Order: sequence, then structure tokens, then C-alpha cells
Amino acid sequence: MNFVYQTEGTCSSRIDLEMEGDVVKTVRFTGGCNGNLQGLARLVEGMRAQDVIRKLRGIRCGMKPTSCPDQLSRALEQALSQA
Repeated sequence: MNFVYQTEGTCSSRIDLEMEGDVVKTVRFTGGCNGNLQGLARLVEGMRAQDVIRKLRGIRCGMKPTSCPDQLSRALEQALSQA
């Protein structure tokens, strides 16, 4: 399943996910800190979505109420709810 998530409150503007069941196959961020987000994407590929959500949910970027990792957790939650 492919899923597109429009982020809110972060430098990245979009997250493209490819899921196979509840496993994250690929993650692509549009915008944001390119190197850091490539690293994050590679780290979570092959992981169960619930494990990624548990680890990343609630991470903040500076004084912002969210972050790119937190937005990824939200994207995964929405993708799972539509599966």
C-alpha cells in the first residue's frame, strides 16, 4: 500500500510511505534536513509500523510541538487506520 501524508509544523512538507501489511517498506520525505531524514527513513525500513510509532511519537524539534520523526509516526498511524 502506498500512502501520502502532508506534514504540519515541520520543515518537511510531505511523507510518502510504502507499506506491506504492517511493515514499513520505504519512506521518502519532501523537504527538511535531507541527510537526517534519509537516515531516519533507512532506519525504519523493514520495521513494524507500531514499533516505529512507539519510538518516534512525541519527539519535538526545538520549541515546536512536533518534529519530522513525530510526523512520521502520525503518518504511519493514518496509514494503518486506512489499511
